[in-house]
Amino acid sequence: MSQTEREVRVRFAPSPTGPLHIGGVRTALYNYLFARQHGGDMILRIEDTDSTRFVPGAEDYINEALAWLGIGIDEGVRKGGKYGPYKQSERRDIYREHVKMLLDNDKAYIAFDTPAELEAKRAEIPNFQYDASTRMSMRNSLTLPKEEVDRLIADGEKYVVRFKVEPGRDVEVNDLLRGKVTINSSILDDKVLYKSADDLPTYHLANIVDDHLMEITHVIRGEEWLPSAPLHVLLYEAFGWSDTAPSFVHLPLLLKPDGKGKLSKRDGDRLGFPVFPLEWHPEGGEVSSGYRESGYLPEAVVNFLALLGWNPGDDSEIMSMDQLIEKFDLAHCSRSGARFDYEKGRWFNHEYLQQLPDDQLAQLFKPVLRDNGIDPDNFSDDYIARACGLVKGRIYFVRDLWDQAKFFFKEPDSYNPKDIKKRWSEDTPRIMGELIETLRGIDDFSCASAEPIVLDWIASKGYHLGNVMNAFRLAVVGECKGPHMFDITELLGKDETIRRINLAVERINA
Repeated sequence: MSQTEREVRVRFAPSPTGPLHIGGVRTALYNYLFARQHGGDMILRIEDTDSTRFVPGAEDYINEALAWLGIGIDEGVRKGGKYGPYKQSERRDIYREHVKMLLDNDKAYIAFDTPAELEAKRAEIPNFQYDASTRMSMRNSLTLPKEEVDRLIADGEKYVVRFKVEPGRDVEVNDLLRGKVTINSSILDDKVLYKSADDLPTYHLANIVDDHLMEITHVIRGEEWLPSAPLHVLLYEAFGWSDTAPSFVHLPLLLKPDGKGKLSKRDGDRLGFPVFPLEWHPEGGEVSSGYRESGYLPEAVVNFLALLGWNPGDDSEIMSMDQLIEKFDLAHCSRSGARFDYEKGRWFNHEYLQQLPDDQLAQLFKPVLRDNGIDPDNFSDDYIARACGLVKGRIYFVRDLWDQAKFFFKEPDSYNPKDIKKRWSEDTPRIMGELIETLRGIDDFSCASAEPIVLDWIASKGYHLGNVMNAFRLAVVGECKGPHMFDITELLGKDETIRRINLAVERINA
């Protein structure tokens, strides 16, 4: 069956060696968008063959991060499926079988060289590489008698299995993004495919065997794997699987905000933005910030990441997951690295918060209220939602609501000194007293009713509009900022508005 006739199956295959980097999240997202657009399946496979780098909690973190972002998994460690197990450490028997296939067909050999022996060779030969030019001078099954090889294995001598790369061949990698990439096999070393020490394969063997057995049609991964692609092509050939080998796509790197080098956690720490989707709590180590805990909505993170290295071919920026799936096209992916513009990420979060219904925003705001000593149960859901709606145009994160809306939930405990100096004169207490009497006479305290009455009173007295209204705002809010003044007073109500003016006159004059 040709590649175009096969059902699309892609995989995201992270290693549980720590938190999932935002670059890895983008790779997972592009795999997901591609699979969904083509009606295919998304597989999550855990590549835990490097036992020395395994970090407890990392696998759970990966699953939780993808779930939070809405990147759905069709088969995987938590989902199951007919191609399992989906954790490489549980597939040892499968790998042993395929190592034997390569050995039996003279495509690989057993090597007993110790680390010390390899180090000696590196000292002896500049730029030493274990390959066709050096393998016959090493201690391996190509140079030792079979009896000696069998004895060493029986005695428990540690060994590795190396792939036997034939030199002088042009190896072609067809990349859907970069076109044809040709590498001469003479520059490739005889990569280690299996280690007896932990009875596990290396990435190179495991990912080829798994991708074949799981019927993966497209391998969409970071460009750091491009140098390994020729080896992978040769492995498919060695197994006789060339006809069903997947198509390759090597995505560009995410770059530092200044565009100079690969994005790292240090860049985030230095500039104050997360590089992980969720907070990471290493055992006995420093907590790393996450997008979720920093107040980002998952939809905003997905939208932001999708446009780092891909464009929809038009001017669209705000796109839901469904819209991204509809528009996604590998042909519109960049071949060069994408600069990580974290300020753009903040902008996306701002835009998504504006789209959020006020009642949903209110539910997100309730924990922030509690953190600031306010019991949200003392206020109706409608009150909290209306307060959020009045100030949300000014926020980038839910936590910003407190600074913008706290005066709706507690009277000012201080008044901005600069505003007092500019907006509060010796006549202000008398004018505020007159304002209170005007407000008391208003039956309908809605913005539409109260505003013209107060403005008419100011005009009739010949007072300066800006001075009166800013003093009014200072008394009620505590500073000269916030949404439309009569929207504020409508929500606070007449009694609370008047009480606050009286308090301000008493406190500021004192």
